[in-house]
Amino acid sequence: MSGFQTAGEKRGAQVGSSYRPEMTSLGLSPSHEVVAVDEYGQPQRGFVAGERALTLFLDDREIVTLMTLGTHPEMLTLGYLLNQRLVPCLESVDSIRVDWEKAEVRVDTFERIADLEEKLKHRTVTTGCGQGTVFGRIGEQIEKIRLPRRQIAQSLVYRLLSQINEHNEVYKRAGGVHGCALCRFDSGNTPKIDLFVEDVGRHNAADAISGFMWLNAIEGQDKWFYTTGRLTSEMVIKVAQMQIPILLSRSGVTFRGLELAQKIGVVLIARAKGRHFLVYNGADQITFDAIPTVKRADSTDRSRRRLG
Repeated sequence: MSGFQTAGEKRGAQVGSSYRPEMTSLGLSPSHEVVAVDEYGQPQRGFVAGERALTLFLDDREIVTLMTLGTHPEMLTLGYLLNQRLVPCLESVDSIRVDWEKAEVRVDTFERIADLEEKLKHRTVTTGCGQGTVFGRIGEQIEKIRLPRRQIAQSLVYRLLSQINEHNEVYKRAGGVHGCALCRFDSGNTPKIDLFVEDVGRHNAADAISGFMWLNAIEGQDKWFYTTGRLTSEMVIKVAQMQIPILLSRSGVTFRGLELAQKIGVVLIARAKGRHFLVYNGADQITFDAIPTVKRADSTDRSRRRLG
């Protein structure tokens, strides 16, 4: 990519408008057609999810290699930098350039990050798919966040789950991916999906949504966040940094994720599928206005039921 403006030219051109760094737009196809052999020894055509390595360089310093579908590489990069707090603000980013031939994305800032080396010294491998990474002491900072309380209706949970079923396109076609969605409700309480991202790891999909919000100055206080993956501490941290108070998943919860949600004030709803869900945190903020009619279980059945 050529024709980059100087720092002075770019900042001058952005006066009075929302700032956007110079970025490539090099999203890849999320799935690939392949041939497999079934249990009868017969060839079957189908699709598998893409997976590419993308090494992130910040001011020529190698930071991390992400395994990704590659559908939103620039947004993924922005969100990763934001959630790791490796750059102070969007306006500090000069350019983001993806090069799939070199399997890299290079981010240049206007003024090189002064404390980058110090941040990189403190590295934690998380439970994210493919082993996520958290730099610095983000956990200590996140625990100071307090999200606004939102009263929500049970019926809205069901409406959103029904709407979400229309997405997950890559998963339906090829499997092997997680999905995350930035959601809201309009004035008529109709669910709207502002962005649905699928990737090989739920943390990548979350970072891409974070980058989208950051780039477009989208506030999170009135949003919901949906994921198909586990609600780990890493996911709660990412959602808290987006200022989103409601986190919904079709999967389970980790104890550390629950602890953080309780401290920060994230409404944590898991095992959400069909008419079933479990509220692990924030049940007092839910109006149960659509309780399903269920077949009464006998005492033996109830004693055998697992949580979730």
